[in-house]
Amino acid sequence: MKDRLLVAFVVLAAAVAGLCFAPVFGVGALLPVIAVVAVVTGGAALLCGSIVAWRPLVVTLAGLLAVVEVLLFPTTVAGLPSGTTLAQLAAGVTDSWQFTLQSTWPARPDAQLMLFVPLLVLPACVFGLEVLLRLKKPVLALVPSLLVVVLSQLFGALTGLAAVVAALSYVAVAAGLFVVSRPADEHQSVQAFLPAPLVVTAVVVVIGLLVPMPGPAYSLKQDQLVPVSARMTSPLDDVAYRRAHPDAPVFSVRPACDECVPDRWPIVVLDTYDGVTWAAGSRYRRLGTELPPPALDVPVTRRDAVISLRETGTRWLPSQPWPAAVSGADPLVEETEGSLLAPSPLSTDVGYRLSWWAPEVDGSLDGFATDPALGGLNGVGTPPPGVAELATGAVKGVRSSFTSALQLERFLREHYRRVDGAGGQSWPQLRRFLLDTKEGTSEQFAAAYVVLARMLGIPARLVVGYRTPERKSGGEYVVYNDDALVWPEVAVNGVGWVPLDPAGAATRGAGKDNGLTAATQDAREKLPVDPQDPPVAPGPAQQAAPEGQRSPFPFGATLIPVAVLLFGWLAGVPAAKWVRARGRRRGPGSAAVHGAWLEARDRLREHRVPLTVGMTPMEVAAAAAVAGLPATAAGMRTLASTVDFAMWSGATPGAQVRDDAWAAVRAIRRGLRTRGLAARLRAAVDPRTLRS
Repeated sequence: MKDRLLVAFVVLAAAVAGLCFAPVFGVGALLPVIAVVAVVTGGAALLCGSIVAWRPLVVTLAGLLAVVEVLLFPTTVAGLPSGTTLAQLAAGVTDSWQFTLQSTWPARPDAQLMLFVPLLVLPACVFGLEVLLRLKKPVLALVPSLLVVVLSQLFGALTGLAAVVAALSYVAVAAGLFVVSRPADEHQSVQAFLPAPLVVTAVVVVIGLLVPMPGPAYSLKQDQLVPVSARMTSPLDDVAYRRAHPDAPVFSVRPACDECVPDRWPIVVLDTYDGVTWAAGSRYRRLGTELPPPALDVPVTRRDAVISLRETGTRWLPSQPWPAAVSGADPLVEETEGSLLAPSPLSTDVGYRLSWWAPEVDGSLDGFATDPALGGLNGVGTPPPGVAELATGAVKGVRSSFTSALQLERFLREHYRRVDGAGGQSWPQLRRFLLDTKEGTSEQFAAAYVVLARMLGIPARLVVGYRTPERKSGGEYVVYNDDALVWPEVAVNGVGWVPLDPAGAATRGAGKDNGLTAATQDAREKLPVDPQDPPVAPGPAQQAAPEGQRSPFPFGATLIPVAVLLFGWLAGVPAAKWVRARGRRRGPGSAAVHGAWLEARDRLREHRVPLTVGMTPMEVAAAAAVAGLPATAAGMRTLASTVDFAMWSGATPGAQVRDDAWAAVRAIRRGLRTRGLAARLRAAVDPRTLRS
């Protein structure tokens, strides 16, 4: 009886260790297969009492057979393993854990992903039982299962109540194993020892339930992504071809309700621009069972639609900005952008159900702020001369907000004309569109909007997709090549990505009166008219001086104001710059690093180093080197690394990071001293950098 209890505790410890993979697959998916493996291995070990030498092999084969019958039964022949079964078992050792790390979590409970978990529990049972039954070391028999626990936390650490339950379960099993393994004459001393673990357990429960715990600091998942071929044709390059063949069907949509159909179906988000081409994100993962709803300030509603493909060879699948789940297909997903990509080209008979999270906005988006935290500020290459001034004049001084985003949209609608043609999105082509012809394709409207918005500090991205047709056909919306569309999206605080239409190309179609589209239209209608200077009222007539009488020149009234203005300029401008620099340095967290970047850029502008709007710190360093300031360029490169850490690390910069940023500013100023006294005086009294 004692041996049976010890065996039960060892396999139970291995089972608890396997269930620690719950953040990856969920307890419901793991429990059946792990329970079967634990029961079969424990029973096989007890039945092999007389064949100790063959016990490890028999227990291992019995456990593998249990895994096959539960997870790989479709690959068997009359319940017996086949060649396919053996191949999938081998893949479970080499590939399944990698596929799981490349997936969103909770991952799909498919055999090709989940197989490695029971294959970890099985050796934990086998080795633990051999240590127990051969070496008679019950505590040492827990080491294999403990290793499985450690590995599970490297995949995805348990937190909160789940962590408390898992810890208590494993401690309870270990305590039971310890108590049962003691001789009968030691039971009284064991009972005296038990209150101490109980007190520790109570403390763990209280801490786990009442004290907020930080999220896992590390996971093996972080750097594991599905490799995507860079040779795929961008959907942006296919828009002109689709417009030339407008009658070809692409896909059909059967929404769950006509009131919740979206007006657009994005297929890819293009967020990176180098001045020549737009590139999509590459952080694709296998789509798991479901993605959580976005953390927005407005309510989100789950919506569904059935999508059927009508063209062959496609890999880019119609999606929504916040996808939730896909059934009927196993696509890859770019979590930060919502794009869905099939691992291989699909045929026309493929259909899938798409679920997504739709933000619900009551009323208007008028007055909302933008949200750079969502992205959309990845740079615009090197803009040609004149484009920055065009962007500034387009918003008429309105600060960076959703209002300025709509003002920029209205500027393009009113001053430019949409035409059909090949288009092109490189800077020479966009410059010709913006400054010369003022005629372009809808793709050029969208691309120009995004680069102008980013130059103004408005987070924006380029999206390629389709608009929903205006009418249904046979209970579904059939989307054709003629519905291909390119549009910009702006990140709005608390709402997410909001689509805009600077070319006026998406005004027709179903869904235009629903959701964000309707709220955007309401804000668009509330835009104020362009401000105009008020008329100047005529002043009183000047009385003429008597003929022959000359008035004396008012030297005092003229020279005193001039002297005051001159003194205010020579003393006030340097003082204002000193106060501004002091305020920038005292900013909290990343604000101090951002202030150091602004201070360095202003110093270079004062010394007439040629800079353009939208230049990154590394580009500014290159401009300083070209201007003959190597020490300043070196300081700017040091500052660039500090700025990158503050922007992209996700951590709040500490005092050392802020000090390093301002030390780089001092190095930049020392490098500028080589330009001579006259240049330094001119820079000190230059008031232009006091303006943004």
